Amino acid sequence: MTNASRVAVVTGGARGLGRAISLRLAEDGIDVSVWDLDEAGALETANLVSECGVRSIACGLDCSSARAIAAAAERTRNELGPVGVLVNNAALSPFCKFEELTEEAWDSLMAVNLKGPFLCTQAIITDMRAAGWGRIINIASSSAQTGASNMAHYGASKGGILGLTKCLALEYATTGITVNAVPPNFIDTEGLQNAGIDIEAFARTTPMQRTGQPRNIAAAVAFLASEDADYITGHTLGVNGGRYCN
Repeated sequence: MTNASRVAVVTGGARGLGRAISLRLAEDGIDVSVWDLDEAGALETANLVSECGVRSIACGLDCSSARAIAAAAERTRNELGPVGVLVNNAALSPFCKFEELTEEAWDSLMAVNLKGPFLCTQAIITDMRAAGWGRIINIASSSAQTGASNMAHYGASKGGILGLTKCLALEYATTGITVNAVPPNFIDTEGLQNAGIDIEAFARTTPMQRTGQPRNIAAAVAFLASEDADYITGHTLGVNGGRYCN
C-alpha cells in the first residue's frame, strides 16, 4: 500500500501530541481525519494538515461514545476512504491523590483512556482487515511502566493500553495489521504547561534532564505507521528520555 492511498485517524488531534502526529503523518503523504471533542481545535489541525498537500477533515466527537465513533468512522470513509492507520491518542491525564479519587472520576477517565481505544479500534479494524494491511499505534505512558504518584487512575488506564496492544498484536499477527504502543514521558505540550508543576525542576530528575518535544512522539508514530515497520508488532517503543529502559 502506497502512502498516497493511506488514510489515518488521529484521536485527540486538536492540539499537543495529536496535532504533532497529524502533521508528521501528513508530511509522509498520508491523509488525516482529526478526531477530538474540541471540534474547533480539530478543524485548526485539519487546516494545517491540508497545507501539507494532503486531504484532511475534522470530526468533533466524544471518543468514549460508540455511536459518535461509528458516525466519525463512516464520515471518514465517505470523504477520505478506508482507514489504514489508527492512532489512539485521546486521553485524560489529571492528577489526584488516591484517597481523594472518586468512582465517578475513575469511570470517566477509563471511558476515554481505555474504552475509547477499544471502541475506535473495533470501528476501524474492518477497513484494515479488508485491505490486508493496517497500522494501529496506541499512545500509552511511561507512568504505566514506572508508576507515578497521584495518577493511579491514569497509570492503570495506560497499563490497560499496553495489555490491549499485546493482545491485539497476537490476534491480528497474520492479517497484515500491526499493533504497537508508544509511551511518552514528560513531553512539552500545552497539557504539561497547564499541569501546575515545576517543569524545570522535574526535568532535572530525569536521565536526560530535559523535556521531550511532540515531534519526538510524532516521529516514533510515523515509523510504526510505515512500511519499514512491517515486522514489528506487539512492541512498546518508549520515547522517554531514559526514564524507563526496556
